[in-house]
Formats: sequence, structure tokens, C-alpha cells
Amino acid sequence: MRTEDIEYRADGIRLVGQYVVDDRSSARRGGVLVCHEGNGLTDHTKKIAARLAGLGYAAFAMDYHGDGKPVPDVEAIRPRLVAWMGDPTGIMARATAALDVLKSQKEVDASRLASIGYCFGGTTSLELGRQGCDLKAIVSFHSSLGTSRPQAATNIKGKVLVCIGADDPLITAEQRAAFEREMKAAGVDWRLQLYGGAGHSFTNPEADTWGRKGFFYDETTDRRSWNAMIELFNETLK
Repeated sequence: MRTEDIEYRADGIRLVGQYVVDDRSSARRGGVLVCHEGNGLTDHTKKIAARLAGLGYAAFAMDYHGDGKPVPDVEAIRPRLVAWMGDPTGIMARATAALDVLKSQKEVDASRLASIGYCFGGTTSLELGRQGCDLKAIVSFHSSLGTSRPQAATNIKGKVLVCIGADDPLITAEQRAAFEREMKAAGVDWRLQLYGGAGHSFTNPEADTWGRKGFFYDETTDRRSWNAMIELFNETLK
């Protein structure tokens, strides 16, 4: 397994992502862009990329805050995330640059690409689809489903999977219903999986230490949502 930190620049910022691939084979394979949670590129995100590489994909864990490090104060960068929700231009510059890094790797078949993301990274993954990026699969876990440009859903080329906890305090039934209307109006091949008893950040074991109401890890939902993603990859990236 080869792990490589790759520096790239976008939106005037130095970014450092991590590329992971099983390089024992020279065959080109599907590539997966992994978009981290709002607290930056952590070891947790890097482990997800390594897990994907172990399944035969090439994975690039992007960095959208800078320097490829976790953010020490999440509250300090919250205004940035809110601004990107209102106008995704900045996050799209950073995410499309990361996608270009993934596509340029010699092991990657650029005709078989997917993006996945967690929390704001899931929002980023969905916005890449709305941007019209050539993605076969677009996956988000416990992410906001809102967007400032719902009409752009007509640009989505791939199949969409969103995995949401029914008890997530940030993603309301109204937001889920609006997303359903958006996908239907655009004619997207989409699925929304709603998991009873799960809250926000259900894929991250560290969520239990944050002390935020409605944020907690759920091992069963983590496993089920991962399997749903792999099922979609089997449809689209093989």
C-alpha cells in the first residue's frame, strides 16, 4: 500500500491531501475523492481513504481548510462553512482542484470516479455533483442537504446516495423533503437512506467525546451506511 501526501493549491490556499493506493497492481481502477468533516483532515478521514484503497480503489483524502491538518478551533472556521453554504464558489474551487489531483494519478481510471463526504464534506460531495463534475457516484453521510442552487441538480451525472440519521438535530424532515423534491425535479438517480436511532456524525467514534446533543457514533448505522456505499460502487465503479 502506498500513501503519499500531495500538495496542491486552490482559491489562493496551500492544501495538502493524502493519496492511498495498493500499487502492487499496475491496472487502472476507480478513484474515490474523500471529503472530510468540518474539523479538517484528521486521521479518521485518512483511515477511510486507506480502507477504500484496501478494497481496490484509489482514494484521495482532500483538504479544504489548508496545510492538511485538523482544525484546532472548529468554531473559528464555522463562518467559512456558512459562507460556502450560501455561495459554494470557494469550496468548489478547492474540491475540483482535489478531484483533478485524483484524476491525474497513474493508477486512476478517470472515467470511473466517485466522491464521498462526511458532514460538510458530504455537502461538498453533493455540490460537486451539482457542479456537473464527471462522477459516477456521489455519496454523503450525515451532511446538510440544503443548497443555494437547487436548480443545478440538473447537472448531476452520477447516482446519488445520502445516508442520514433520523434523529440528526441538524437535518430536519423538511430539509429531507426539499432534497427529495430537488432530486425528483432534476430526474436524478438518487436514494436517501434514513437510519432510525442515529444522530449526527454517526460514522465517527470520536463524536461521543464532543459533548454535543444529538452527535454520537452508531456502529450499526456506520456499518450499514458503508455497505450501502459499497453496493453503489459495485454498480458504478467496477
